[in-house]
Amino acid sequence: MNRAKFGDSVDAVVRKQGDAVAISGYCKVVCKDSDGNIKWIDEGKNIVVNTGLDYILGTAIVDSASIYVGLTTASPTASATDTMSSHSGWSEAAGYTSSTRPSWGQDAASSQSVTNSTAVSFTMNGDDTSIGGAFLSSDSTKDGTSGTLIAVKAFSGGNKTVANTDTLDVTYTISGSSS
Repeated sequence: MNRAKFGDSVDAVVRKQGDAVAISGYCKVVCKDSDGNIKWIDEGKNIVVNTGLDYILGTAIVDSASIYVGLTTASPTASATDTMSSHSGWSEAAGYTSSTRPSWGQDAASSQSVTNSTAVSFTMNGDDTSIGGAFLSSDSTKDGTSGTLIAVKAFSGGNKTVANTDTLDVTYTISGSSS
């Protein structure tokens, strides 16, 4: 069985590979003679190749509307069913100086990976003393519930303490692999 797997990782002091989601292909070919009679059928799973994975990442992530980075308070308990309007296992940390979520600034897809080579910087303003993770969203509204939630990452080892004027530099990577 051939599958493409996508995972996510984030670092803001800690970097860890996240859960994976599988993408697979299936192909069916039917050969018919000139009278329409079936001569043979061949079908089965196919491999999603590296250039295909780059294309999927490029069109779904890089070529999409802007994507924004947010922070979570307390260690998030993320679920595959989470959305921006419904994520009971975590809440957004809004205690940073920017009035909106900063743009991820993702680079082009390469080697089955999309990342921001320039870290997104958050300057804390003292409103949040404990940060639990980071997320990607299609909406820039700070503490908003609109847009598409793309990924969530809890920090390894639990919450991290931050103080007023501390800076968090976040690099988020989404990668794919075929196995």
